[in-house]
Amino acid sequence: MLREVTVFESLFRSNKWIWLFGWIFHVSLAVVLLRHLRYFLQPVPYPIVLIQPFGVIAGFAMVAGLLALWARRVLVERIRYITRPSDHLMLGLLVAIGLSGLSMKFLAHTDIVDVKEFFLGLIYFDWRPLPADPALLVHLTLVLTLMVVFPFSKLLHAPGVFFSPSRNQADDTRERRYAGSAQLESTPRRA
Repeated sequence: MLREVTVFESLFRSNKWIWLFGWIFHVSLAVVLLRHLRYFLQPVPYPIVLIQPFGVIAGFAMVAGLLALWARRVLVERIRYITRPSDHLMLGLLVAIGLSGLSMKFLAHTDIVDVKEFFLGLIYFDWRPLPADPALLVHLTLVLTLMVVFPFSKLLHAPGVFFSPSRNQADDTRERRYAGSAQLESTPRRA
């Protein structure tokens, strides 16, 4: 189970390209989320300080991985056939979050000291004003939208791996027949 959760072993066996793009996205997302802990912790732990330069690279990698996964949904006919509008909406939302975050670093600089004061104020009930930076407001609105939609979307696939029938049920339907909690032995057919 650990291999499945960390390196997506079954996806690696089935499709190397999708595995690569998915793994790049998920690892980059983890680094970006860890990098954001600096806004919520005082003092910032040394491991979080160490990953700060890698967080920017991970932001670009996250967007690239998402765009590749989105291109698959558009370009591969059998995947395009089963893709719903909500799938495009979720990918668009994630890309927009990544791009708006990167824009605050490279286009419209946000005062991160004020941002940190705001979030620490929320944690310690010492309210501070949120900076009125448009790029920050767009980024936070997109993140809040994701937080509202997340529990009801396909994005909540991570816990599913622990409850997947292929992971926790025996694949012996031809040998045994299950009816509720009572187990019935299957009888051979008569000619």
